[in-house]
Amino acid sequence: MPELCPENTSAVVSGMSTHPGGPREQLGATGSLWPSEPIILGPKESARQLVLRKIQELTIAGRQDPFMVADLDVLASRHQTFLQALPQVQPFYAVKCNSSPWVLFILAALGTGFDCASQGELEQVLGLGVAPSRIIFANPCKAISHIQNAARHGVQLLTFDSEEELAKVAQHHPGARLVLRIEARDSQSTFPLNAKFGAQLESCAHLLQAARELGLAVVGASFHVGSDCQTPQSYRQAIADCHRVFEMGRRVGHCMSLLDLGGGFPGTEGSEAKFEEMATVINAARAQYFPEGTGVQVIAEPGRFYAESVCTAAVNIIAKKASLEPGDHRKMAYYLNEGYYGAFRIFLREPVPRIPIVVKEFPSEPRLFPCTLYGPTCDASDKLSLKEVQLPELDVGDWLIFPDVGAYKTSMSSTFNGFPIITVYNAVGPQLR
Repeated sequence: MPELCPENTSAVVSGMSTHPGGPREQLGATGSLWPSEPIILGPKESARQLVLRKIQELTIAGRQDPFMVADLDVLASRHQTFLQALPQVQPFYAVKCNSSPWVLFILAALGTGFDCASQGELEQVLGLGVAPSRIIFANPCKAISHIQNAARHGVQLLTFDSEEELAKVAQHHPGARLVLRIEARDSQSTFPLNAKFGAQLESCAHLLQAARELGLAVVGASFHVGSDCQTPQSYRQAIADCHRVFEMGRRVGHCMSLLDLGGGFPGTEGSEAKFEEMATVINAARAQYFPEGTGVQVIAEPGRFYAESVCTAAVNIIAKKASLEPGDHRKMAYYLNEGYYGAFRIFLREPVPRIPIVVKEFPSEPRLFPCTLYGPTCDASDKLSLKEVQLPELDVGDWLIFPDVGAYKTSMSSTFNGFPIITVYNAVGPQLR
């Protein structure tokens, strides 16, 4: 049986140009799905100042609608940081993290690839004019109709982690270039993924042989250490494991040419030091196991890293309750007009409660009280965190600001109880104007 080598292995991540014209022209008939044009920030105006201006405008109008401001300039700075720290790694942005059309359009213009997990995400990215070679369909467990859709649109890079997935691909997308996702060892990440996805190292040789017997081409290996990884050394171990998978694949005739580092990179502006530490570990491991000159291309799937610090949310206190606990300890419950079923669904899964910024002036340093922050729905579980937070006594109508809410917030929102999806105002400053 001949080797299952693509004619041009570099093609798996080539095609970095987008179609000419603006985003609405690229979307064609679906252009109506686009939100309004971005707000142009003044020469010295920041996104935070825009948040305060919007709060003032709503207050004057007698409205308390929750909203977000997305500072699109942040995407350019995060992209620059990523490329400087990992110059040999091509980012494929994880669409699931924040699928705002303007976010995707700007990242496409910056030259990123895209990690898609469904037919809907594939079609959204392809609708921007992104070349299929700039997409990896990185969900290891895909619906047959989604696999067929990828085949029709020429999306060739697909991940897998089981024999059952190989059988589906062999029948519905035999020309795919497959990437074997392996199980990442415990990384103490905030959101572990290895219980659901990833083949154990001991089963990889069998899966690679099975792919060979089905006539499928496996071109590389991938892993995901878990979202918001806490242990940079986890990348080194996973890269070493992928090197073993490359050797297994080559022994049975696969041309292994692509290493996918997955995601897990921290997202807030204040965590660059940790990201730099991860980058140092990754660069050292890549140089050891996949040195330059070996023809191996390296990609990654950052999501939170790009999107987290893009958005700031502003919410209003619509109700409040005070109670006295034993010992005359006063506690507060604040009911907000955005909660778990809206933009803050992922807050309950975060280990540390988010402390909002209070938009209110106090004559002196206010006393703090233990507070529970509830969302607006009738579900008693609709709260922002399981733990209480310390806040001053506030009033109905006061505003709270939550920075760094660009990742997995609006993309997980619902309209439960009839509350609408939060409004997002996109803002562009001098860097992208």
